[in-house]
Amino acid sequence: MVTVEVLYFAQARERAGCNSERLELPAGSRVRDALAALEVVHPALEPLWPSLAVAVNGELASADAALPDRAELALLPPVSGG
Repeated sequence: MVTVEVLYFAQARERAGCNSERLELPAGSRVRDALAALEVVHPALEPLWPSLAVAVNGELASADAALPDRAELALLPPVSGG
C-alpha cells in the first residue's frame, strides 16, 4: 500500500473543498493512478484536469511517475494575473 498526501492549490483547492487529504493506493501506483482516484472522489476537478501540473515531492512529474510511499502530490492549476 502507498500513502500519498494530496495538496490542493488555488482553483483545485476551491473545487476539492479542502487544502489536503490522504489517499491510499496499491503498491506500485503511479501519478495517473492517483489522478484517476481523485477524479472519482472530486468530480468538480474535471474542468481543471487538462491544465493541471502535478508535482511529486516538490518536483514536476509526469503521469507515468512512480509514487513512493508517503509521497506529497501537489495539484497545481495554472497561475494567472499580472
